[in-house]
Order: sequence, then C-alpha cells, then structure tokens
Amino acid sequence: MSKNRKALALLLLAMASASAGAVAPLDVLSLPAVQGVQAQHAVLLGITRAGERLVAVGERGIVLLSDDNGATWHQASVPVSSTLTAVQFVDSKQGWAVGHAGVVLHSADGGDSWSLQLDGKRAAAVELAAAQAAADAPRQANAERLVADGADKPLLALSFANAREGLVVGAYGLALHTDDGGATWTSWMDRLPNPRGLHLYAVAQQGQQLYLAGEQGLLLGSQDNGGQFNTLTSPYEGSYFSLALEPAGGLVVAGLRGNLFRSVDQGASFQTLSNPIPISINAAVVIDRQLLLVNQAGGLLQGAVGGETLRPVALPPGAPLLAVAQAVDGALVGVGFAGPQRLAAAHTSIAE
Repeated sequence: MSKNRKALALLLLAMASASAGAVAPLDVLSLPAVQGVQAQHAVLLGITRAGERLVAVGERGIVLLSDDNGATWHQASVPVSSTLTAVQFVDSKQGWAVGHAGVVLHSADGGDSWSLQLDGKRAAAVELAAAQAAADAPRQANAERLVADGADKPLLALSFANAREGLVVGAYGLALHTDDGGATWTSWMDRLPNPRGLHLYAVAQQGQQLYLAGEQGLLLGSQDNGGQFNTLTSPYEGSYFSLALEPAGGLVVAGLRGNLFRSVDQGASFQTLSNPIPISINAAVVIDRQLLLVNQAGGLLQGAVGGETLRPVALPPGAPLLAVAQAVDGALVGVGFAGPQRLAAAHTSIAE
C-alpha cells in the first residue's frame, strides 16, 4: 500500500473496520444509526457550532448534540449508519454532514433530525449523466467504473457558503455542487484539474476564494467561487489533509509528517511554517486569531494567525483528538476516539 493510501486508511477507513458489526454500504444506507448511551463514547471525526449548540459526528452515523457548551450530550436521529466524516452549519438551523457511502445529510432544525440528500450510487450517477451529456468518452468510462463500484465512495469534506450553495468532495476525486441546498447536485469533477482522480481531503472557502487539497501534493484554487480552478504549485509532494483560511486571507495547508505551509498571495507561493512535532496533521481551524492544528497522535498545536511557529498545547487527560471547535462560552471542545471532551475553561484563551 502506498503511503498516501495508507494515510487514507489511517484517517478514515480504519474507523469503519473498528466498528462492531460492520455492514455493506447498501446496508448502512438503509439502517438508521443505533441509539444508545454508548454513542457518548463513539469515535467522533468532526465537530462544529450551530448557533449556540455544538454538533459532533462520527462512526456508525452517530450525531451528538450539546446545548450546554459541551458539558452534556444527547444523540440525534439519523437515517443512516455510515461513518460521518465532517459537518458544517451555516446558521443555527441549516447544516450538512458528509461521510462514507457517499452520504450527504441535511438538517433544518439545528441537528435534531437529518434527511439523506445524496449517497455514493446517486453521486456516481450524477457524474455519469454529466459525462454522457459532454460526450466525453474517457470521462464516461471512469464514471461507469464509479457506478459499477456501488455506493462505497467516502465523502471527506464540505464547504457551504450559505444555505443554498455548497460543495462536497472525497475519494477518487469526487466533487459535487449544489445551488439549492442539496435538493439537486451537479458534478464538478470536470472543472477540477485532477485527471488522475486523486483523493480530495479538504476544502476551504472565504468569499470568492475556494481551495481544495488532496493526495500527492494536490492543491487547487479558484478566485471566482468555483467558476474556474487552477493547479497551485505545491511546496510538497506528499498528501495534504487539512486547510485553513486566516482572517486576512492567508491560506494554511497541512499534511503528512507535519508538513505545514502558508500562502499570503492566493497560492502563488508558499512559506514553510515551523512545526516542532513531525506528525501528520488531520485538522486545522482558526479560533480567536489562533491557528489550531490536530495531529495524528491526537495532540493539539497552536500558533498565532500569521505567525511562523507553533507550539504543543497541554491537554487534560483523555483520548486522542481528531477535531476541535469553540463553544459559545469560549471553551474549547474536542472530539476523538472516545467521544467529546471540554479542553479549556470558559473565557480562558487557549494561548494562556
């Protein structure tokens, strides 16, 4: 197995194999997430805010909600049991989650309930229809392979600019866009300069700027809200797993072996950032003008926005982290291999 595919397995597919009673992709699309107290200790891969509420997603379709800044959690009703990899809300009510088997879930009530908008079979069918309409024989052949493979196509990242416009990306170069809140989807695979169908691990958007990152050093950028993408000259040949956009427009890309770079000119050039721990970085987020990075060891790194160095953050005892978010009271809340945990007290800066 190549190191890039090994990294994909470490980040995502291992979580599925660790789940008890693993089932086929079509089964996870028809079986709702199991309700139970054990969900509080599930592997969780993503966390975000929906207004004042925290929403976390993870293995077997589990979605947890907290209305008290991460002190307590309760489980939402979810119609599928596939692993969910990422979640985003654009306001207190409207949110989306993506995951294995190509699922896209939508919530219109702050995460209390979810509906299935897309799955891997339908995503492949969207790409096949687009390839046929374009009379593109090579593209059609690839799309037919995607259809033949069935539903098992992980979606790994998403970015919604508002309650109508959103992009979801994932393995094998999958990229689908909606302009009606997920009611319908259009394939964007043809507009991405990704002819080898490399996995897309991360997406970040700020205004009209839209960036994608993937395996083998793939970096793509658009300055017109996705109208046209260009390949950025990558400073590194290994895979990138995370992106973050800083308030002043700085683009931070992070990936294998802790490689970390920043561009302040829309990806025209990159500068190396000093990382004291050479371990692959899974997640990046900007909170209170601090850049926070979660690595594959479950540790947390912190640096000032626009700064050139990072330092490890001392964490309370607990399972390794996979993602972090800030609660409305200012506390930092993390998720990982044993559910959610509060990491810093309310109104206490992570930099202190």
